[in-house]
Amino acid sequence: MAIDRDAFFWQVQDGKLPLPRVASTLGMVITKVQAEDGRLDAEFEGKPEFANPLGNVQGGILAAMLDDTMGPALACQLRAGEFAPTLNLNVSFLKPAKIGKLRGVGRVVRRGKDVCVLSGELYQNDELVATATATALIRRM
Repeated sequence: MAIDRDAFFWQVQDGKLPLPRVASTLGMVITKVQAEDGRLDAEFEGKPEFANPLGNVQGGILAAMLDDTMGPALACQLRAGEFAPTLNLNVSFLKPAKIGKLRGVGRVVRRGKDVCVLSGELYQNDELVATATATALIRRM
């Protein structure tokens, strides 16, 4: 698989475009990309402002972290002018996430011509806190 360095994902990775604002808000740092396998590892910062009344990271924020892990796992495979909005996102919360670092793993489970199936996990201190699956649709501008 040839990487298209003109694609949005790689333009961001090469520092030619800024990180999307939502990724910055989530404190996202991509730590590993395996484009040929459609796998991406990232770290996030569970900030105090993300806490629910019990002091845990709110579930919607965890869902956003998972979406921002799975989406780029696919985006690293796209060509310039392609994008892949999420059509469906299913999240399972397994354990409360505390304020602090979280690690996301996203992967492309199946890539069709247009429809793709994605999966992801979110860990804190090597313990699984949430999982997700998603469907994304490749579109061309």
